[in-house]
Amino acid sequence: MNATVTQDMSIFTLIGSASLPVQLVMGMLLITSFLSWWFIFRKMFTIREETKKSDEFENIFWKGADLNELYLSVANARHAAGGMERIFESGFREFIKHDRQSGTGVAAIMDGTRRAMKATYQREMDRLESHLSFLATVGSVSPYVGLFGTVWGIMNSFRSLSNVTQATIAHVAPGIAEALIATAMGLFAAIPAVIAYNRYATDIDRLATRFESFMEELSNVLQRQATG
Repeated sequence: MNATVTQDMSIFTLIGSASLPVQLVMGMLLITSFLSWWFIFRKMFTIREETKKSDEFENIFWKGADLNELYLSVANARHAAGGMERIFESGFREFIKHDRQSGTGVAAIMDGTRRAMKATYQREMDRLESHLSFLATVGSVSPYVGLFGTVWGIMNSFRSLSNVTQATIAHVAPGIAEALIATAMGLFAAIPAVIAYNRYATDIDRLATRFESFMEELSNVLQRQATG
């Protein structure tokens, strides 16, 4: 390797001159980073929108809105409804169905209502938690993938010294530098993914708590209505 101290050491030149395995590692990390940022922004808007819709629905619900009118309103705009609204719709639909059947006891009515809300709650949580596992995987695996590229690049750099009679820092510097870029790219992909995962997992846990509390409160309201 005929490296000199005046050799171009720009990042793009180092990436272009890296060995094929290292370039493949860098390319994979770059694609992973782009996908990670896409899911980060998408999840940010999803959670923000879900929180906003939950706030708006709770304000309407606890202002004493007529449950039948509220149910019709949510059912007619279900495609734009939030998770809490869908939980309310499924629970109230089941409640009405059982309540209209003669001879159905309150316990059976409320059991069916809770099951319907729980099933919708689980679907909403699956929707909110989608792609979180991808961020967790990126955050945990990317540094090791980058390290693999670095080890491979350094190994090739030292192997090339076998053809050099007198080794100097100028001979190994470019190879080591291009190898270390792989580690840097691994960290660049991992750090935002880890931060986003921890933040979004906390936000989703808060929404889950709100949903569960609402289901309990709605169950109490419907049970009073069924026994009234």
